[in-house]
Amino acid sequence: MLVTGLLFVAVTGIVRHLGSDLPAVQAAFLRYVIGLGFMLPFLYRTLRIHLIPRRLGLHVLRGVVHGCGVILWFFAMARIPIAEVTAIGFTAPLFTTIGAVLFLGEKVRARRIAAVIIGFLGTLIVLRPGIEAIHVGALAQLAAAPLFACSFIVAKKLTETESGSVIVAWLSLFVTLALLPPALLVWRPPSAEELLWLTATAACATAGHYTLTRAMQLAELTMLQPFMFLQLAWASLLGLVAFGEVPDLWTWVGGAVIVSAATYIAHREALARRSRPRSTQ
Repeated sequence: MLVTGLLFVAVTGIVRHLGSDLPAVQAAFLRYVIGLGFMLPFLYRTLRIHLIPRRLGLHVLRGVVHGCGVILWFFAMARIPIAEVTAIGFTAPLFTTIGAVLFLGEKVRARRIAAVIIGFLGTLIVLRPGIEAIHVGALAQLAAAPLFACSFIVAKKLTETESGSVIVAWLSLFVTLALLPPALLVWRPPSAEELLWLTATAACATAGHYTLTRAMQLAELTMLQPFMFLQLAWASLLGLVAFGEVPDLWTWVGGAVIVSAATYIAHREALARRSRPRSTQ
């Protein structure tokens, strides 16, 4: 999990280095095309077993939603400090909780509602609407969070009939296809340096997803969550050292509130899973 955090922070640093010269949708498309190339051997084996996914509609929906979230994330990364992007991104687990209640039929509990409300208060602390003008990059990242949460909820639904590796393979393919049309509308020839950095981005992101999966196979989410949120500290350090971005006090305070709320939700979910009878799991 420590390696996962470092890999994902490396991804944010590379995208920040690329800046806004390359359109966000084109950068996202190229990242997924290159990442798809890394997964072609596995995807080929998957296609031999299931030429058409058993739940094609859900895979397509997830690809489109996740693709839109990636575009917004690339847009935000080029415009606001890394620490701020990371802090706002931690609202995704809170949106996931809301979605689980609305779409997966999970029970509404007072403690969950309180944790979600506290998490949103943390977001307001980071953004400080009415006190400071909210940057368009922050709005983009805030919009990306529920999209990633939606992608996660669809993935949870797909696990009822699909293996994790199959779900990841189809996500890579459908995100690439979803990003192709808008990328062509703003296409410009990427430089060799940009392609090199995007290849590094795809490599780090693919490796990060693998190490994340391995971590979840070896330990409970409750144990892993604090390591995940160390990304905020690493992202802040990277922004300071590489880009001279000094996070202000309110980013740290708001980030801590968001992290606390999301960690509490993960802890309660782990306790709820352990309390269910084994036959229902």
